[in-house]
Amino acid sequence: MSFITKFWIAYMMDLIFGDPQWFPHPVRLIGKYITFIENRIYKFKSKIFFGGVLTLVVVLTTAITSYYLSKSSQYLEIFLLYTTLATKSLGAEGIKVYKILKSGDLERAQKELSYLVSRDTGEMDEIQVVRSTMETIAENSVDGIIAPMFYAFLGSLIIIDGTSLALPLAMGYKAINTLDSMVGYKNEKYKDFGMISAKIDDLFNFIPARISGLIIIPMATFILGMGIKKPLKIFFRDRKNHSSPNSGHPESVFAGAIGVQFGGRTKYFGKYFEKPTIGDKLKEFQMEDIKKCYKIMFMTSLVGIVLFTLLLSLV
Repeated sequence: MSFITKFWIAYMMDLIFGDPQWFPHPVRLIGKYITFIENRIYKFKSKIFFGGVLTLVVVLTTAITSYYLSKSSQYLEIFLLYTTLATKSLGAEGIKVYKILKSGDLERAQKELSYLVSRDTGEMDEIQVVRSTMETIAENSVDGIIAPMFYAFLGSLIIIDGTSLALPLAMGYKAINTLDSMVGYKNEKYKDFGMISAKIDDLFNFIPARISGLIIIPMATFILGMGIKKPLKIFFRDRKNHSSPNSGHPESVFAGAIGVQFGGRTKYFGKYFEKPTIGDKLKEFQMEDIKKCYKIMFMTSLVGIVLFTLLLSLV
């Protein structure tokens, strides 16, 4: 079975099944592995060094294990490739917040959002909840969809002993992303220990974020009838208006397409920060904008897999 066939099956499985909460998802297993190692090495004095050890051990273990699992069975490879994608689950989480807001239960929406973001949600008003949900969907359209696709297709070009590195690279990326989400914070506990994890995550998202912001997401907004001129204008103007070197790339296109302004006053770990703004405030945030974000995210995943398939076919 060709890699393209395998990945399209994995992609369709993601759209159908998403991420069932009862299933022991590999990312959750990676998270438990990270916690297991962190609990044993955080006590050491050299936080940066041992944070680097954590990153190296987790990523290498994940990649090597994935290689031998994919080597053992192409069906297992397909299944694990499916778990690297998050199109349905990301959209479902956004729509869940939307439905709760629609019901008028702001407190419950704040709590639901807190599972998705690292910012403090307890004091958010409806507009802030909508904005934060949209920013999360926009940013994770790269982390949860395009980046694992990119590394899977890139790895498919590298064959070792008859087995491609598609799954090891895609799953290795997920390990990097999980490390960043767990220890890559700039707070007192993790500013040193999680520094290597955060830097590696920035490095591995560098190319996917720029491909997404410049090509894939604008194509998605064009197909959806949201235009391409405004999203690209905001992309070139505001893509660097973010503390992350990568997050501003997808967020700027989403903001430009919908006509809203991301950024502004945000609370993290009990402290308020004034984030740089992204986009023009052509209108105030509305609940329906979450659904628009969802449509862009879904179309982004479709454009991404079609584009990578065409490129791989040419190669």
